[in-house]
Amino acid sequence: MKSKRTTLVHLIYFSRLNLAADAAGRTRQLGEITRQAQKKNEFSVITSFLLVEQNFAAQIIEGERTSVNDTFGRISNDTRHRDVQIVEWREIVKREFVNSFVTVIRNPANDAIFQKAGLLPMFQRGTPKGGVIHSLAVALQAESLAKQGIDHLFV
Repeated sequence: MKSKRTTLVHLIYFSRLNLAADAAGRTRQLGEITRQAQKKNEFSVITSFLLVEQNFAAQIIEGERTSVNDTFGRISNDTRHRDVQIVEWREIVKREFVNSFVTVIRNPANDAIFQKAGLLPMFQRGTPKGGVIHSLAVALQAESLAKQGIDHLFV
C-alpha cells in the first residue's frame, strides 16, 4: 500500500540581520519581530524556532506547505533580513516544536550549547548545515522545557 503524502513540511533558512547597532534598539526590534511573528504564526498554524547569533538568524518553520511558503515569502521580503537562503526544505510526519514562535538569542546562559553546535563559523562562511541548526534548536527547546519540569513531549 502506498503511503499517503503529507502536506506538513519544515523549512530551515538563514539570513543576515539588519538590526540596530545599539543593544536597546536591537532588543526592541527582536521583541517586535517576536510579537508580530507569534500572531501571524498562530493564525497560520505555524510552529517555529528562531536562533539569533551576532547578526545572523536561522529559523525552522513547520506547518502546512502553503502556510510555510507564505511565511517564508514574508520573511524573504522583510527588510530586517538580507541574504535569506533556504538551507533545508522537506516533508515531515509530525511537528517537533511546540510554540508558534520562539526566539533564542545567544547569551551567557546558553553559550555552551551554541558553542558546542559551532554554528557561527558556518554562518560567517555562508554555509550553515540544516542538521546543525535543527539539532541546536531541539537542544535549546529541550533545555527550556526541562527548566519547566517537562522531560518528554508527545507532539
